[in-house]
Amino acid sequence: MGHHTWPHVTSRHFLFALSFRPFHVEPRNIVGDAQEQVSAEAAALSSRVHYYGRLTASSDRLLVPPDHVIPSPEDIYVYSPLGTAFKVQGGDSTAKNPSIVTVFAIWNTMMGTSILSMPWGIKQAGFTLGIIIIVLMGLLTLYCCYRVLKSTKSIPYVDTSDWEFPDVCKYYFGGFGKWSSLVFSLVSLIGAMVVYWVLMSNFLFNTGKFIYSECLFSSTFLILICPYPNLDPDGDSSTHQYYVSENSTGQVFDLWWSKTNTIPLYLIVLLLPLLNFRSASFFARFTFLGTLSVVYLIFLVTYKAIRLGFHLDFHWFDSSMFFVPEFRSLFPQLSGVLTLAFFIHNCIITLMKNNRHQENNVRDLSLAYLLVGLTYLYVGVLIFAAFPSPPLSKECIEPNFLDNFPSSDVLVFVARACLLFQMTTVYPLLGYLVRVQLMGQLFGDHYPGFLHVFILNILVVGAGVLMARFYPNIGSIIRYSGALCGLALVFVLPSLIHLTSLNRRGELRWPSAVFHGFLVLLGVANLFGQFFM
Repeated sequence: MGHHTWPHVTSRHFLFALSFRPFHVEPRNIVGDAQEQVSAEAAALSSRVHYYGRLTASSDRLLVPPDHVIPSPEDIYVYSPLGTAFKVQGGDSTAKNPSIVTVFAIWNTMMGTSILSMPWGIKQAGFTLGIIIIVLMGLLTLYCCYRVLKSTKSIPYVDTSDWEFPDVCKYYFGGFGKWSSLVFSLVSLIGAMVVYWVLMSNFLFNTGKFIYSECLFSSTFLILICPYPNLDPDGDSSTHQYYVSENSTGQVFDLWWSKTNTIPLYLIVLLLPLLNFRSASFFARFTFLGTLSVVYLIFLVTYKAIRLGFHLDFHWFDSSMFFVPEFRSLFPQLSGVLTLAFFIHNCIITLMKNNRHQENNVRDLSLAYLLVGLTYLYVGVLIFAAFPSPPLSKECIEPNFLDNFPSSDVLVFVARACLLFQMTTVYPLLGYLVRVQLMGQLFGDHYPGFLHVFILNILVVGAGVLMARFYPNIGSIIRYSGALCGLALVFVLPSLIHLTSLNRRGELRWPSAVFHGFLVLLGVANLFGQFFM
């Protein structure tokens, strides 16, 4: 929140924003690797920009400095009241993305760990009701995201070209809006980091188990397993007789290589030092691995479905020995997962700024949501339908569907290894975002000192270790954090901002008030449903 990267700011916007504050800097004390001096031409251009800035208020676009007054990107500096100037690197943002790049950027950003919980979510809601909820939640979250995207356009007489959603919240609701959006954004980020820690512990455990078993034992190949046959929400314990499990790999190995007792602690040695880096730019180079991981998961799901075939038997309201009903009262668990699965509202304004054709923003956003929804439906429906029942019950589907495949499965081993490496690089990025948002608001600096950052990282890592140790259920973690942050950032704040904007313009009508009031109530019901269903 409030963190903007320079490549998103054009030289016109940059100097236009600065020109309304009196400044003057002598051509000296340039901060950088080379001992550069501000050229006389750049100083003259700076004076001209300052002159134009004195002619008008920031909301008046008529007297924006013309192009010949604006310095070229190589002559742009951030002028400090301390008498130094910081040269802006990469200030030119004339390169814009075509629509297809924007659509896939949103898809890649939204695709996360929630995809692993889609089959479990459909099982909790029932096959038919699960499909209906995925479609409806996709439409509702798309509309709320559209409201966020349009929120900056509804503010009159103010240049909002460099605003983010927290700035909009602050404009309408003051400090409360700013801090509430910050807090719930941090909830979503820290919730994602906790889920990542649980999943990395899981993937590291299974990867080590595969390597150990392949090297020392002749492991028996199993198509699917049911790790926890006792967990039947409807009280049907008949699934015991269909329990299939893997053989133990040895007492000493199991003692030192435990998914919950030891692996979460081993990860501290690897990840805690990475969180203390000042910059996360190195890890940002590996973001393409997320796309490759999702593509491989889609291939894996398709291959397994072809090999296993479909196992469906429709029981609309009653469960059977092997099948869950089509409509279940546990459906809020899926809606909670989907709130986080479709969550991109806190950064959609930034992502859309680089779209080449701004008039296509709504269309491109809709296409991105369609692509995300189809991906979730594809993975969730295929895994649920292909799960072999009999001999196993659909109740065996795990919150992480990869847990239903044994460690000896080579294709699943590749998926776990790829996801482990990808999450190892993404985790420091999430930690960096948490640090920038929190430290930037509290101290005005994203790295106020090593001790501050280290304490924050200890708290975040500690939360991940505790959850991986005592409650390693990613489905429940996702749905609780998703419903909590979604209440504010998906349902409440976008709706209230839209209603407030309409009211100030005198355009508020009762159908709009009823519909957006319904969205607010839906967000509240979604949160409370996680605790009572």
